[in-house]
Amino acid sequence: MRSVVGPRVLAAVLVGAAALTGCGEEKKSAAPRLPERTCFGVYTRSDLEPLMGYGETVEVSGPADARLTASRRSATCDVAVDGKGRVLVTATRQPLGQAFVWPPTDPPGPEPLPLGDKGIVWDTGARVALTCKGPKDSFELELGLSGSVEHVEAGTSRALFTALMTKFLEPAKQQTECGA
Repeated sequence: MRSVVGPRVLAAVLVGAAALTGCGEEKKSAAPRLPERTCFGVYTRSDLEPLMGYGETVEVSGPADARLTASRRSATCDVAVDGKGRVLVTATRQPLGQAFVWPPTDPPGPEPLPLGDKGIVWDTGARVALTCKGPKDSFELELGLSGSVEHVEAGTSRALFTALMTKFLEPAKQQTECGA
């Protein structure tokens, strides 16, 4: 006579194992929802989505604009998902003639970026330097952009950062009154 207990026990063990397997895996949440406009009002939700990845909550910190003066020398926008930095956008002002020093980047090295007076782009960001001469004030301006590329398709990050910096350049010049 055959026992029915064997197949039932086996079925129970398999169901239990399948349930436990799901507990051990981290479930990916959908991409978090960004504000419609962010980082000094420059970027739309779709501009920054490639850098966001998965998560529950988005935090955007920084001023509404990048207006800089002799006393407010920098503005920073930081976008984080579940507490992890995903995008950092900066504008920094220095006195005329004081050059910006750019630290080395991770290999592969940066490529020239044909924006401003000097620009570079690398796998995780871009920088542009400008000399701003206006009727009221003259100064040096550095624009910076960096981001987490773990969710970006391999080989496309430099093109993405080039597009993001190109979009940032004119609004940043207007907001900082560079050349006004």
